[in-house]
Amino acid sequence: MQFQQLLYFVAVAETRHFTRAAESVHVSQPSLSQQVRALEKELGAELFSRARGNITLTDAGEALLPLARRILADADTARIEVQELAQLRRGRIRLGATPSVCTGLLPEVLRAFHDRHPGIQLLIEESGSHDLVRELARGALDLALVVLPLPSPSPALTTVELLREDLVVVSSPRARRRLGDSVRIADLQGERLVMFRHGYDLRELTVAACRAAGFEPEFAVEGGEMDAVLGFVRAGLGVAVVPRMVAERSGSDLRVTRLSQPSLHRTIALAHRSDVAPPRAARELQRMLLAGGG
Repeated sequence: MQFQQLLYFVAVAETRHFTRAAESVHVSQPSLSQQVRALEKELGAELFSRARGNITLTDAGEALLPLARRILADADTARIEVQELAQLRRGRIRLGATPSVCTGLLPEVLRAFHDRHPGIQLLIEESGSHDLVRELARGALDLALVVLPLPSPSPALTTVELLREDLVVVSSPRARRRLGDSVRIADLQGERLVMFRHGYDLRELTVAACRAAGFEPEFAVEGGEMDAVLGFVRAGLGVAVVPRMVAERSGSDLRVTRLSQPSLHRTIALAHRSDVAPPRAARELQRMLLAGGG
């Protein structure tokens, strides 16, 4: 049973005339009649009574007509939904990002994307780069914002550098030791740090920088996510090294001190699988991220 055969059958059933039916579906009358005959042969029953030029439905035709209309309607619905996806009217994007990127970079870009494409569902997974790389590799994410270098470089992933961001030190205005406008990593020796949980890129960057400066960092508290770390710093438990973008959005109740000689930074990249092209909607979000949200 072919789609075209059902289309021709419904046209004849609605016009009760083979010639007019052929005109309505833009096919020659002999071709239409041949396809209807082929459908009747396949079903093993006549669908039309053709007595004296009057075209009426047989019992078999009456039974088939609502089913054929439903099949044609479902096919039309499928066509419309595919077109809507192609035109970014519907769909979803599975985006992974580190928590600090979710706090700083993503809100404005996602708002701009949602304004343009309100029918696209945005599914966000917050995690460290290690976990995001693993989720990308198994196909659970379309795109991910990760910190370079990747924990384990993989030829299966394509990465495009998005931005290079300075890291700063945040402290409580109530802290006993007041940090100046700038400090070196070496100046943090003896400071008690509020430290992120294992798997956080910022944890590894900070610990590596301290060790490169010749000392082992001392933790006041560890194991938190971004909001918890900022909250512990506000409470005066210690200082933390965070992205400048996060520090600038965290409010006036934190003192922000830049790192110098040398400065400490991180590189954010947009990653996706090399062997599978992201969906159309994900490619549009990727374009906006690379363009800075515009």
